[in-house]
Amino acid sequence: MADPSFDVVSKVDRQEVDNALNQASKELGTRFDFRGTGTTIDWAGEEALTIESETEERALAAVEVFKEKLIKRNISLKAFEAGEPALSGKIYKIGGKILQGIASDKAKQIAKFIRDEGPKGVQAQIQGDQLRVSGKKKDQLQDVIALLKGKDFEIALQFTNYR
Repeated sequence: MADPSFDVVSKVDRQEVDNALNQASKELGTRFDFRGTGTTIDWAGEEALTIESETEERALAAVEVFKEKLIKRNISLKAFEAGEPALSGKIYKIGGKILQGIASDKAKQIAKFIRDEGPKGVQAQIQGDQLRVSGKKKDQLQDVIALLKGKDFEIALQFTNYR
């Protein structure tokens, strides 16, 4: 029988992000402090979104509204990256993106951390944009999950396929 293992991934539920975006858009349309500022939030591709407003403060406030909606939907703020406000004509634009997958440099950093800090006999293999962690005992894997939860790698981590 194969050794127990689990996968370390960084994924967000696209539908939940879409729901958060729709809620934020609805709130921007109804809130008194956003009236008349032309503030909008929309998708700009598969994983990107654009926030537009006539003033820089309202654009930044719209980012905060979107972040609140992400938190309410249990999506880590580490999975959302917002750029700086840029003036385009008379409108301020902020580009944001939803981060999916573990970049190879982060994957190497996590694998090294598991090798250095984790229990003996636990291996971490990089498989595309995720890591497969395997060991002889399930207790060791639970220790690794606890270690990873305790360290901040600046990305949202989830643990799947635990067997």
